[in-house]
Amino acid sequence: MEANVVDHTSMWSLVANASVVVQLVMLTLVAASVTSWIMIFQRSNMLRAGRRALDAFEERFWSGIDLSKLYRQAGSNPDPDSGVEQVFRAGFKEFSRLRQQPGVDPDAVMEGVGRAMRVAISREEEKLEQGLPFLATVGSTSPYIGLFGTVWGIMNSFRGLASAQQATLATVAPGIAEALIATAIGLFAAIPAVIAYNRFAARSETLIGRYYTFADEFQAILHRKVHTSEE
Repeated sequence: MEANVVDHTSMWSLVANASVVVQLVMLTLVAASVTSWIMIFQRSNMLRAGRRALDAFEERFWSGIDLSKLYRQAGSNPDPDSGVEQVFRAGFKEFSRLRQQPGVDPDAVMEGVGRAMRVAISREEEKLEQGLPFLATVGSTSPYIGLFGTVWGIMNSFRGLASAQQATLATVAPGIAEALIATAIGLFAAIPAVIAYNRFAARSETLIGRYYTFADEFQAILHRKVHTSEE
């Protein structure tokens, strides 16, 4: 007798006996949770690789290596995870192109370099922000979707209770329990998504800030270079 009660109130039994609407809500939330976890691992690995690549490139950049040599090395063996390398290549490529044109004003050269690096940084920012809107959507809507499933399940539970000859806690408890599972799954999907979104947004902002800092420092070096050669 006890075994039957335990089986009836087990998690799987509650999910299996839930209404079709509640089951669809649960399935949607589970799919959103799995997708968000996959995205969390991907974003985490990408940000970690981007930070390591940034540290490695800055170490090479400030080691005193010739900029032309560094540009050739970056072009022959590009690192797809290094956003700062893309910024450097865009700036130095534009600098070299404008310097080869006769009669170009040094200030015009620096404006072109700054514009090229800003475009490169914007592209890197787009890469870093991929997936963040989805995590924000999962984090903000999953509790409400789960609540919808809970409300629907409780409504069905009370409708069944109204037609029962004898209203007891044993008759209404399974229906309420299966309805509350939807809210629990919604919170399970939302909480990691919100934490991951805040963490990734902060780390992306830090990386972008370092890209802008590098671009300013690199532009200052090129500014001295172009004005020194003009003298």
